[in-house]
Amino acid sequence: DVTPERVAINLVDARIPDNAGARPVDVPVVADGPAAYFTTLPVKACVAAIRAAGVPASVSHTAGTYVCNQVFYGLMHLLATEFPGVRGGFVHVPFSPEQVAASGKQAPSLGVDRIADALEVLADTASKTTADLVISAGAEH
Repeated sequence: DVTPERVAINLVDARIPDNAGARPVDVPVVADGPAAYFTTLPVKACVAAIRAAGVPASVSHTAGTYVCNQVFYGLMHLLATEFPGVRGGFVHVPFSPEQVAASGKQAPSLGVDRIADALEVLADTASKTTADLVISAGAEH
């Protein structure tokens, strides 16, 4: 699935080292920052539009506690403190089939052309939609 994220938390807790070898544990993304930020994108409307375009998509409620979350939280903190009124968010995309083949591992994948279609639909929907859909996208985990 293409998964727009809903919440970024002020926490980095890496189970594996990053490219520089660092492995921060229980470190805030921004010292004294708020506990979390919600995306300001209409994620449910974006997911519905992506699905209508024939690409698998779902709402994600966590970007984890590693790099993706750190980027998402950092973006939302920047927007909140430096650019109020500017909307932002974060979207996870699947591996491409070529990435999966090169890794030698089994993993879900989606063609780059379909990922690009999904991101185009997401950007178009987000630019035209101010109020999100009021539909369930909850998760049990």
